[in-house]
Amino acid sequence: MKHLNFKTVTASAFAFALTAGGGLAADITMNVGFGAPEESLYGRFGKIFEAKAEEYTNGAVDVKLRCCNQISSEDEGFKAMQLGTVDGFFITANNVSPHWPLMDVTVLPYIFQNADHLARVLDGEVGQQMKDKLQADTSVHLLAFGPAMYRDFYNSVRPVNTMADMDGLKIRVPKNEVMIATFEAFGANPVPLAWSETPTALQTGTVDGGDNGTSFIRDMKFYEFEPHLVILEHFVSFAPLFASDAFMKKLSDEQREQIMRAAKDAGAEFAVELATETQEVRDWLASEGGMAMTTPDKTDFVEAAKGVQEDFAQQRGEDFVELVKAIQDAAN
Repeated sequence: MKHLNFKTVTASAFAFALTAGGGLAADITMNVGFGAPEESLYGRFGKIFEAKAEEYTNGAVDVKLRCCNQISSEDEGFKAMQLGTVDGFFITANNVSPHWPLMDVTVLPYIFQNADHLARVLDGEVGQQMKDKLQADTSVHLLAFGPAMYRDFYNSVRPVNTMADMDGLKIRVPKNEVMIATFEAFGANPVPLAWSETPTALQTGTVDGGDNGTSFIRDMKFYEFEPHLVILEHFVSFAPLFASDAFMKKLSDEQREQIMRAAKDAGAEFAVELATETQEVRDWLASEGGMAMTTPDKTDFVEAAKGVQEDFAQQRGEDFVELVKAIQDAAN
């Protein structure tokens, strides 16, 4: 695999106050926020991380989960970590790109060929280089990419069996340039909205539909007013866990490694839980949830997506092009 031409990242030195007797000082609290409900995928991932972080640090780090935008919104969480006012946050990958545009490589439609390809990227050299580059550029630490899931599409207007059926649909998208361009390429009318505004916009019909990780459609009860479920598998949705540099500098070198290991192990454990869940949730949505599910032929969608990939590679510069190439190479 071609090695990316990224800047070498120098590890930060971390200090931690010791008591006169040589033991650790008072416990450190890590407030970790997320925008979704406590029972959502973020909350479930967070509970596993909380348990492992407290176990691995022997209770020296006390993780407190703060759901439902208690300490910040997802759209503002990254900036808050840069400022050091938030310790940690789960942020959907597509909402990171306004702060770090290279994250958009993971948002490109159909960039990952299958689950094995995805794992080779995130768990391998490319994933580590992304973590290092993000920290060097923003100061924020990407502790774990977390489990990855496809985003499923839904709408309140009509079933989608071909790309032509997307024509004119008003689709809520995050404020992400790649996602906006993708739905434009699919023939829809994308409407950029913050996550906090999305449930109301869907329920009132301000927009016709949107896309989310499958479990979110159930967790947020979108099936109650979005009757059409469409299996496009166009975007992969991540739930990365980030931490501020200010928080990480409170830790000793050993504790820093323990927190990073806890995040990685929590992501791996949660991924096992989710391995069969996507299809189970789709089946639930199509039965108990009452949604009509379609699985269109993806040929036209994939072809439109290739144009989006090429356009953004040309726009974003050398680092972006190299990272796209490295992801593509990892498929082989």
